[in-house]
Amino acid sequence: MIRPVKKAVFPVAGLGTRFLPATKAVPKEMLPIVDKPLIQYAVEEAAEAGIEKFIFVTGSDKAAIENHFDHSYELEAVMAERGKTADLETIQNLIPPAGALSYTRQQEPLGLGHAVWCARDLVGDEPFAVFLVDELVLSKTPCMKQVMDVYKQRGGCVYALAETPMEKTNRYGIVDVAADDGHVIDIKGMIEKPARSEAPSNLAIIGRYVLQPEVFSHLSRMERGVGGEIQLTDSLAKLVEDGIPAFGLRFEGQRFDCGGKLGFLKANIAFALARDDLGGDLSVFLDSLSASD
Repeated sequence: MIRPVKKAVFPVAGLGTRFLPATKAVPKEMLPIVDKPLIQYAVEEAAEAGIEKFIFVTGSDKAAIENHFDHSYELEAVMAERGKTADLETIQNLIPPAGALSYTRQQEPLGLGHAVWCARDLVGDEPFAVFLVDELVLSKTPCMKQVMDVYKQRGGCVYALAETPMEKTNRYGIVDVAADDGHVIDIKGMIEKPARSEAPSNLAIIGRYVLQPEVFSHLSRMERGVGGEIQLTDSLAKLVEDGIPAFGLRFEGQRFDCGGKLGFLKANIAFALARDDLGGDLSVFLDSLSASD
């Protein structure tokens, strides 16, 4: 029987050094894409995929994330007094139901695998999702909903995959392909950040995972991998060796790596162009820039 996925882990303990000085006092997960912070896009995508419990693995100076998903009574009172009903509903609707949010600390920056392991007691013995907030996908059907649909059909572990240039395989977890129907891929192995000469394919795992709880037994060994960190990919590869099926999805949509400045800027433009209230005027402005070159 394929068990339902109702919990998601959000590793948000990173320092966001690539965006300094903007992230000196503001968590990188709170940087806005148009008018919503990255973390809100991830939580909304999770909810649309059927997630009911949201687990944040935080670090120091992340109180802004907790505050964002809580009531701001002074702000709400001012909006109500001024008759800004639509804005008031917007900020109230982003708050998940009471008890749906949990927080745990990653005291040391020991890698993504360690961050996921820190959520083990909150996840328990059930399948769960993992979201890397830096990864954003603009699509008709939310990326995790697409991943979840594959999981409901096949079970096991399921990952969103994206093609990457071979010279950039050393930035991602890369899968070894057993079968590929052009949409869903059977995975026979994976390796974290391989050199071009060692990469089994150009298919990279991006920040959307559905995992089985057996991964925690491997993570608990605290084995160091690339960069001296506890790499999630290393434990996922061992799940394949254990016989737990693994599948990859060529998802529909445009992916943006918002962990870097260029990807972040591209995401802001793409998401703004997709909006009825901004797309037209922004398109005209961009055309005017091109015409002036």
